[in-house]
Amino acid sequence: MKLQGATTEPYPRIRRLMADGGRIGREKHLVHGLYEMDISSARSAIRIFRAQTGSGLSLNAYMIASVGRAVERHKHVQACFSGWRKIVLFDDVDINTMFEVEEGGQMIIRPHILRSVNRKTPAQLHEEIRAFQQTPGGGEQRAIEWFVRLPGCLRRAILRAMFRNPARLKQLNGTVSLSSIGMFGQGGGWGIPVSNATLQITLGGIVKRPALIDGRLEERQYLCVTISVNHDLVDGAPAARFAQTLKEIVESGEVLK
Repeated sequence: MKLQGATTEPYPRIRRLMADGGRIGREKHLVHGLYEMDISSARSAIRIFRAQTGSGLSLNAYMIASVGRAVERHKHVQACFSGWRKIVLFDDVDINTMFEVEEGGQMIIRPHILRSVNRKTPAQLHEEIRAFQQTPGGGEQRAIEWFVRLPGCLRRAILRAMFRNPARLKQLNGTVSLSSIGMFGQGGGWGIPVSNATLQITLGGIVKRPALIDGRLEERQYLCVTISVNHDLVDGAPAARFAQTLKEIVESGEVLK
């Protein structure tokens, strides 16, 4: 039906996957922590790296590498159920995230899993991200396009079965989820996600404010980060220790050393 004074567009099939994930995610018991992480030194180190190497390096890749390093030290934050009596702790950190890519002259969001990020440098992750953005197709994308054509009830049944199978879950959904909503706007702000992952990292905006550093007042840049964990699997104390470790890694620039 054509509506006057309005434009009608087709509903993107990829959004069906997001809607399914949101519906299942609401069945989990997420708790959220809102943090500010000082990225002033990190952004300076990234600029120096670019100047010295002539290579690109994004803040997104830097944060992904930092999350991988922190999860490696606190593996329980990426635990998953193996039935209801056991949990599985994977050695590798596979981060499932979204990237904006161009297809058919339009910018759309596509999911992609970065494997073993705890074993990769920010530069390696940056190159992998750029390669995916330039060529987003492949087996992973074909599987998603096939999956979203299935009836909704069947899609959700398959997703629920996947969440009961640790190996399949890691293969198809990774072990950690990360969203970078701050890259699409300016200023500070946090995102509160609905997630299926045991650990969800949401990178928000960047805000500038004065801070007292070694007795001197300086302008610093703070990244708004939301850390969300499934409270069915992760207690508050381990989650807080993970958050502190991530903050220290991000602010120290450890992954660039």
